[in-house]
Amino acid sequence: MPATSALRRTLAVIAALPLLTLAACGYGSQAKDDDTVKVAAGAEKIDGLDSVRIGYFGNVTHATALVGNRKGFFQKALGGTEAKYATFNAGPSEIEALNSGSIDIGWIGPSPAINGYTKSDGKNLRIIGGSASGGVKLVVNPDRIKSLKDVKGKRIATPQLGNTQDVAFLNWIAEQGWKVDAQSGKGDVTVVRSDNKVTPDAYRSGSLDGAWVPEPTASKLVAAGGKVLLDESTLWPDEKFVITNIIVSQKFLKEHPKAVEAVLKASVDTNAWIGAHPEEAKAAANAQLEKDTGKALPAEVLDPAWKSIQLTDDPLAATLDAQAEHAVKAGLLEKPDLDGIYDLTLLNKVLEAKGEPAVDDAGLGVE
Repeated sequence: MPATSALRRTLAVIAALPLLTLAACGYGSQAKDDDTVKVAAGAEKIDGLDSVRIGYFGNVTHATALVGNRKGFFQKALGGTEAKYATFNAGPSEIEALNSGSIDIGWIGPSPAINGYTKSDGKNLRIIGGSASGGVKLVVNPDRIKSLKDVKGKRIATPQLGNTQDVAFLNWIAEQGWKVDAQSGKGDVTVVRSDNKVTPDAYRSGSLDGAWVPEPTASKLVAAGGKVLLDESTLWPDEKFVITNIIVSQKFLKEHPKAVEAVLKASVDTNAWIGAHPEEAKAAANAQLEKDTGKALPAEVLDPAWKSIQLTDDPLAATLDAQAEHAVKAGLLEKPDLDGIYDLTLLNKVLEAKGEPAVDDAGLGVE
């Protein structure tokens, strides 16, 4: 369906937001294939490619990529073409890798994808599918905050000025009738911009009263004695909002559509397998996390984090409209043209073959 001018205007503000960082800064590191997954001997290469390079974060919000790697879904779909992997700590480094050709396809948050698209004047990437929804919570010190109204006057962390969670929290504050200066974070609530790596320690030290953060940081805070006061998914229609998308280099998409279709098929198959085998999938994701990052998540963190994330093939494009409106209310205004950021043609082809309904691009698909 065609996008309205209002949708385009409100979506524009997202490009002003800093790239979402879910872990420490730094360039991605190559992740070796799971030893149990090999290129099938004598299998035909897709599009004549020796390999397809896939990027993702070592984070539970990228569960599709973690499990798809660990259980060999991508390799099986690619046949004689080798699935190679690179893990990243932050959105900017993954976008840089996509731009340089170091990776072909990646799992990434909405803000980095939008920022990367607009900074290249719409020439570097497309969003070709969805992966995850939800997994963001307001966790508080139960001794200091008993109810939502008690948040007023407290110190609450978000990951970064203007990132997805920061805007969501600022919008929630405004809906309570409270005032906060978006840039300084000062007002009826003190918004403390704190890297997710250090937020749990800051909470333990008593310098924070709570945090509006994604998983697994939220569950780390709960393990440190915090209490979930609000799950952001409850604020959205159908309790769904995009947290992870699949992107591809436009050059790679144009030159190797069969390979892109194979990866999308593997993603859809992986999500279906995860849904049918949740405990085995959780263990596989954690095993891949340990391999990629050197550290598995303890059960008290992994279990609630895993439960709060919904995997989805749908990129939930329409939720970007609401996210943009929230950013507009916060006073962060830029007006990029996001027409063409989505190309869901191959995803819908895969879904149709499985008897599943098509997904929508909210009028922002490539013409």
